[in-house]
Amino acid sequence: MLRINEIHTPLGAGGEEIKTAAARQIGVPLKDITHFEIVRESVDSRQKNSIRMIYSVNVELDGDEESVAARFPQNKVSLCERYAYALPENRRRSKFRPVIVGFGPAGMFAALILARSGLSPIVLERGNDVDTRTADVYGFWKTRVLNTSSNVQFGEGGAGTFSDGKLTTGIKDSRCRFVLNTFHEFGAPEQILWSSHPHIGTDKLKGVVKNLRQEVIRLGGEVRFGCTLTDFYEANGYVQGVSYTDPTGATVDLETDCVLLCIGHSARDTVEMLYRRGVKMEQKAFSVGVRIEHPQKLINKALYGKWANDPRLGAANYKLANHPPHGRGGYTFCMCPGGTVVCASSEENRVVVNGMSEFARDGENANSAILVGIEPDWFSDDHPLSGIALQRQIESAAFLAGGGGYTAPAQLVGDFLKRVPSQKQGGVTPTCPTGVKFGDVRQVLPETVTDNIALAITAFDKKLPGFALPDAVLTAPESRSSSPVRILRDEFRQCSVKGVYPCGEGAGYAGGIVSAAVDGVKCAETVLADELDDL
Repeated sequence: MLRINEIHTPLGAGGEEIKTAAARQIGVPLKDITHFEIVRESVDSRQKNSIRMIYSVNVELDGDEESVAARFPQNKVSLCERYAYALPENRRRSKFRPVIVGFGPAGMFAALILARSGLSPIVLERGNDVDTRTADVYGFWKTRVLNTSSNVQFGEGGAGTFSDGKLTTGIKDSRCRFVLNTFHEFGAPEQILWSSHPHIGTDKLKGVVKNLRQEVIRLGGEVRFGCTLTDFYEANGYVQGVSYTDPTGATVDLETDCVLLCIGHSARDTVEMLYRRGVKMEQKAFSVGVRIEHPQKLINKALYGKWANDPRLGAANYKLANHPPHGRGGYTFCMCPGGTVVCASSEENRVVVNGMSEFARDGENANSAILVGIEPDWFSDDHPLSGIALQRQIESAAFLAGGGGYTAPAQLVGDFLKRVPSQKQGGVTPTCPTGVKFGDVRQVLPETVTDNIALAITAFDKKLPGFALPDAVLTAPESRSSSPVRILRDEFRQCSVKGVYPCGEGAGYAGGIVSAAVDGVKCAETVLADELDDL
């Protein structure tokens, strides 16, 4: 099979036109292509008056593919093989079922791999199933009564369930293709298989995670909702079992020699318990900042010019970074075209915001985080959990600045740049469902963070005209982009207690849906390899 890159076509070209362009590019008759598939689609909007599409495709030829590939630079045409994930051999011989803590991306994919291998994993998820969880979340936004176990952070599907369902990642691992294929298998749109900016959308992601859970159960696994890990037991450095509270509040002991900690970046109580039990961990850099909201039409116009309203392009998205000669700079994160800012609190009397989009991305506003990195030397001391303390400090300050009731503090960009509090909204209507209180977000975030956000906004406006729109809305704080703790693990992906596998974003080894899912697959593969037999 051949991979052909950089096939340029006009906007709106169909499959046959792309296939014809591919044949022309490698100089073979169209009839010689016996198999054709698009593997990547992106928009080239550098020339606003002539927007074009760029494709990478795989083709199989009725002919000598090696001689065709030899005529071109490898970055243009290369030989490749059709991807297929091979389930590893199951070498595990233990009589105990593996226990997976958390059913976000890492936990879901770990559970799927272990269930397909016949190990009947038991999943403990503190939150509710996705349907009940959705009612919990929307109920919180309406009543301001927070369920600390089932919310935007906790429950089936993890924090990504109430997001844009973004599937971009910076990691280079063939398992990324397995993750995308699996999401598609369980109901995600086919576009995720070739889009340069794949996303599922919160509306479609809910069905996908439910389908995946039903497959785990069909294969012999269990998913126990409303169950929070409270302790684990060890002897001679090996895990012997776990304790958890069930939906009635009763404590349940479960014997096992294998625990995958797929806890997510907000399970602070679990991390604290692990620290008390002597599990080795360290401080980790993380980022904090704000969500910025613009009219989506402004972003479309800035990026697509006269093509801004063309339905074939959809809502425009951006990814920006500012690297000043001196200072930390800032960057955009998890941009949600046509989306909403949401209150994502998981602890009482603390405010956190995030972004969310449905698959159609047809809302009035675009929003994105503007984040600034915080290194451990900013923490108050060298305690492994100091980053969590700093997050809580920021979130508590935001609750007070919002006036209580999980109203989020907000400020207009123009006022923020002039260092004056905002009194009322301008031309951009905030979308946060728990409401916003206008004022000064500098009261919530560290000064170095807000100073770098201001520099970033000014720099981004030069790259994307209108970014510094005075009426654009800043809502604070975005404080859960990643975990501030890394639970240390060895070459067998086990922590200082053998048989315990810290996994995914909450353990400090991932930074998004796909990378967390890939880490879940890797940890499951390690369990199947059963290195404990070799120790």
